[in-house]
Amino acid sequence: MGDGAMKAATRLRNTLRVRAMLAWGRLRRLMRNKNLRAIGAAVVTLVLLASLRAYDPRIVTELKERTFDTYQRLKPRAYTDLPVRIVDIDEASISEYGQWPWPRTRLAALTRRLADLGAGVVAYDVIFSEPDRTTPSRLANDLKDSGAPDLDRTLKLLANLPDHDQAFADAIENTGVVLGFAATGAVNDKRPPVRAGIAFVGVNPANVLAPLRGTVSSLPMLNQKAAGIGGINLSSHDRGGIVRRVPMLFSDGESIYPSLAIEALRVAQNQKSIIVRGTGSSGDSDTGSAALIDMRVGAFKLPLTSNGESWVYFNRDRPQRYVSVKDILDPAKEATVKPLVDGAIVLVGASAAGLMDSRTTPMGQSAPGVSVQAQVIEQILAQDFIERPDWANGLEIVLTLLFGALVAGLVLTLGARFSFYAGVVGFVAGLAGSWIAFSHFRLLIDPIFPSLAALTVYIAVERVLHVASDREKKFVRQAFGQYLAPELLTQLENSPQGMRLGGASRDISVMFMDVRGFTPISEALTATELVDFINTLLAPLSDAIQDELGTIDKYIGDSIMAFWNAPADVADHATRACQAALKMREALTALNDADVFGFAARGFADPRVRIGVGINAGLACVGNMGSQRRFNYSAMGDVVNVAARIESASKGLDVDLLISEDAARRVQGIALLEAGEILLKGKSRPTKIYAIVGDDSVAASPEFAEWRARHGALLAAIKAGEGLEATAALARCQELAGEDMQGFYRRLAEQIAPLHAT
Repeated sequence: MGDGAMKAATRLRNTLRVRAMLAWGRLRRLMRNKNLRAIGAAVVTLVLLASLRAYDPRIVTELKERTFDTYQRLKPRAYTDLPVRIVDIDEASISEYGQWPWPRTRLAALTRRLADLGAGVVAYDVIFSEPDRTTPSRLANDLKDSGAPDLDRTLKLLANLPDHDQAFADAIENTGVVLGFAATGAVNDKRPPVRAGIAFVGVNPANVLAPLRGTVSSLPMLNQKAAGIGGINLSSHDRGGIVRRVPMLFSDGESIYPSLAIEALRVAQNQKSIIVRGTGSSGDSDTGSAALIDMRVGAFKLPLTSNGESWVYFNRDRPQRYVSVKDILDPAKEATVKPLVDGAIVLVGASAAGLMDSRTTPMGQSAPGVSVQAQVIEQILAQDFIERPDWANGLEIVLTLLFGALVAGLVLTLGARFSFYAGVVGFVAGLAGSWIAFSHFRLLIDPIFPSLAALTVYIAVERVLHVASDREKKFVRQAFGQYLAPELLTQLENSPQGMRLGGASRDISVMFMDVRGFTPISEALTATELVDFINTLLAPLSDAIQDELGTIDKYIGDSIMAFWNAPADVADHATRACQAALKMREALTALNDADVFGFAARGFADPRVRIGVGINAGLACVGNMGSQRRFNYSAMGDVVNVAARIESASKGLDVDLLISEDAARRVQGIALLEAGEILLKGKSRPTKIYAIVGDDSVAASPEFAEWRARHGALLAAIKAGEGLEATAALARCQELAGEDMQGFYRRLAEQIAPLHAT
């Protein structure tokens, strides 16, 4: 730090000290005022209440969730006859076929019967973790030492009988069957095979989900034949024995498993993968925790909580959902049961009391566990969800502070009696607002805690107005310690120049990215869909930039401006910029191939999203720019303007990734091909540009060396006006070029055509 900076820092410290001393004296004088002590009490109470709400202890959580349960009972999810059925192991079935567990041959017969009846998928909410105790081989082992008469003949007969587990496995193989597994607290290395592919945008779900310690799953021979395998656990976060949420995803830190309901829905749609969207990829500095947002299973989208769960919007458990196993296996009942099962997602579970699979729902009912899975699928099919949005906690804390401050102000200005009546009105209004949010928008917003907080503030302020207390004075002194943020003071003392306007000249690489054909895309989407499209697209592209140590300057609609080598030094900044551009191309290809945007599914004429990238390098002014009160760290200069114009030129050349000659001279290990010279707007001389073809592996390949030689010959022939030679060279280049460069060569073909005429 120079002498000037040290003097400035000293002056700033002295100024802050004087201001703090004056402010402290002013506060001490004002603290004698009774109303100010009451304000202090209100602030203390509000801070404590906000902290309590942020910490969310069990009593607060249970009060909140009981309120949400009441909402569901008042306005349950509308019941419609959706293609979801529970094939029930009920008391009648137990009475007919004997105690559970049944022989696997009966389950095989049940599976085949459901397939014959046209079931779209069969999902077992049952885990077959042990071999069938009635299988012939096990009976033979039990009889070997029994001394039974005619034992040899009996054993020989049993040896010729089919294995029950194998019979069940064969039935599973020939039917779309989903089997379940359960996560356990006991540590083991048993993991079922993964059947669903998981594609994610943003944070990796494996980094967010609580890791599996152990699992209990069906026999390997059964799992290997299953079309899908999903978890059947309910949420560990629910209180009071009431099922409110269900995990949709599970992970052991490496593999990711969907829930039974999600797997059943996936298999029913004949989908291979599931798409999960999370946070952490916006390009901005992430000040919160990584979280999941939603997931897509085929044609259906499902909102998720931050930890991969889903709130279940229940309706009352109805007999219409259930078909007894006894009726399914009865040929005489086929005319009755076939319309119920045909084309449906069938969940096999148990309601028999002896099997002890009973759960309590927010509706106040006891229902079999399999019905929870059924209701999850129903709400996805109906696209009727309840959500606890990410901003709900923040809103409730703000409402707590707002209601409390309002009550405190009313008490101080209008008196206790009027304030009490106003508080009652506010309480009713809070309940009404929360109910409207649920009944019309399916949002779970807690009205109880903010209302109780207002009451608590009322009591605290009223108490202080009558009884002076040193406790409130202590709070005022403690609150003054937060008058200036410690981080700000430390920053100003150590680096006062860091908060000044202006900047310095630095050699940087600048990138501009823009979505091609954005106007027709925006016209085809609603405002909400457009925002979702932009966020989904820019997230992985921003990740690519930041992975290569780039600084994202700003988002301009569908565009990104980024630069390298500021504020932190990046020695190979031009190479990094090229690598980021290649990663952006790769990420966009993956999004298009998976139809993440849904354009192919919606029948768009051109469902593939395309981008244009322009990169330039040179000296720019980099630093804090704006006003004294508000400024941003940015870059300015001709190098920025040229980068933007190179990006604009990429559309005319039909090349997605372009780099200037100045930047190309700084690049190492990147496959580049000359794209000619263009006259940029505002420039008197043409600028040579290059197409970014591939990374160091491509640059070092013999194929690229051959391609580059042919490409050079092509450009030389065009420059010399040799039409026939240029045409031949063009054909040779097109043979080696990938899809990304075919458009460029088509443009060159248009240039060559007049040469033939000449």
